[in-house]
Formats: sequence, structure tokens, C-alpha cells
Amino acid sequence: MTTLKIHHIGYLVKKIEKAKNTFESLGYLIRQDTVYDDIRKVNICFVEKDGYLIELISPVSDDSVVSGLLKKYKNSPYHICYETDNLETAFADLTSNGFTAIDTPTPAPALDGRKVVFLTSSAIGMVELLAPAQASS
Repeated sequence: MTTLKIHHIGYLVKKIEKAKNTFESLGYLIRQDTVYDDIRKVNICFVEKDGYLIELISPVSDDSVVSGLLKKYKNSPYHICYETDNLETAFADLTSNGFTAIDTPTPAPALDGRKVVFLTSSAIGMVELLAPAQASS
């Protein structure tokens, strides 16, 4: 199995500016200001505290990939992102171990265009795989 390292926790929020301010009041630092992802129709911002990176994700339209999730779960964490040394191998490993892909590897503007893919497991929910930095060129 390929190496998986936790990169960040994805956190759904209705209002990204309000969420940023609230996380800042808890001592988080803005690591990347808000970026619009036109593929997924979301605004994304990264905050960090004590070595933990949190990705704030807010839909910008009703047809955003996370609009339905936000309606169901409200403001809450919803995925863990794992950085991998080989996206294709990690994807094959997870799918052979019962994970189901819910999209295809696609560039992520908030992560310097590195490819990401989301999968789900009935046992643990959603995970995201992140390609290594050198794979995006």
C-alpha cells in the first residue's frame, strides 16, 4: 500500500468569512486566503493551529458539489484529506479495499492545481486523496 499522510481536515461552512473570523478567535492563523474553485463551485480557505490544517469549504451556488452536504450536516467537518506519494496507486488500493470513488481526479485550484479525488466508505465516510506536489506539473 502507498504512503498516506494526513494533509488537512475539510470543514463545511455556510459563511466562509464568519468561519475564518471564528477560527482566528480560537488562535488559528490564515495559511491561504479564500480561493474560488470553479470546478466544484466552492470558496476555500486554509487555517492552521498547532500543526493542524483545516480547509474551510463554502458553496457559492445551489449546484455546488457540497450544497447538499451543507444542508444535511450544517457547519461541520466532513472529510480527511490524505496526501499520497502516488495518486493512482493509492486510489487503486482504496477502491480494492471497499472505498467507492465519488468523482475523478481533478485539479484543485486551492492546492496549486494538484489533483484530488474523493472517495467514500460506509464505515468511515468521505476521504480525499491529494497527489504529490511534483505530480501537478
